[in-house]
Amino acid sequence: MDIPAEFLQARKEFHASLLKTTLTITDKGVPSNADSSNKGSIAIAKGIADLLKAETIAERQAGQTSGNEFEGACAEFVRNTFLKLKHLRPGDWDVHQVSGRNRLEIAKYEQYAHLVALDRAARADSELAAALGSDYTITPDIVIARGLESDEQINLHEFLVDSSVSTMASLRASAGGQPLLHGSISCKWTMRSDRAQNARTEALNLMRNRKGHLPKIMVVTAEPTPSRLASIALGTGDIDCVYHFALYELQQTLLEQGRDDAAELLAIMVDGRRLKDISDLPLDLAT
Repeated sequence: MDIPAEFLQARKEFHASLLKTTLTITDKGVPSNADSSNKGSIAIAKGIADLLKAETIAERQAGQTSGNEFEGACAEFVRNTFLKLKHLRPGDWDVHQVSGRNRLEIAKYEQYAHLVALDRAARADSELAAALGSDYTITPDIVIARGLESDEQINLHEFLVDSSVSTMASLRASAGGQPLLHGSISCKWTMRSDRAQNARTEALNLMRNRKGHLPKIMVVTAEPTPSRLASIALGTGDIDCVYHFALYELQQTLLEQGRDDAAELLAIMVDGRRLKDISDLPLDLAT
């Protein structure tokens, strides 16, 4: 008997967790990730749900409730997959969903630690606060952080560093820095134009406000409609890539429903490496 790939099993468990909580269908046949005013969105979402065997009948949850549950499921999936790749990407890793909405969550990490001083200055000076606005406040949904390494670990195989060299290296614990932000994931249960803009704004703020290397900037969504996926997936320069919670099922649904134009648009995003399946995300994090 063939043993299933662990990432395949993790993907199934990810979908199973959503089917128990977030991915539901109303008594009128509207999936919770569909736009109830758009027949095409309902049909595509229903096709995906059928392939995932959604059987839970429930009223649509409030946006924040479904969003929080989706973030939690995504964080659990990343933990169950990315942390198995330490042979490809060694390190002391932490993957967690950001609880609450602490606007200085990002300042816990080395590249953004200076934002604490900036926030303190803005609070003390109303003119400075007005000039800065909220551009420096960034709250990812999921963070992937790498802990700092001791000199003992760095010198494990060879004597590489001592007190005379590499004294400001960000990875070195003895330099006195903060953990390194490796990745920032924004989770969008559905994708309306305002949500796409929010994700882009967050990405640009991560780019502008960093000191040091840029973390990976990713978006995960359950949006069923290719035209709305295009609002965030097409284009370059801000988000690394968008990951769909069930890309294979979306592709199959469009094919079965004969939605040629939508399938063509989806193919542009997929072939252009702007849209991938959720199962691609952990390996991309390891690059």
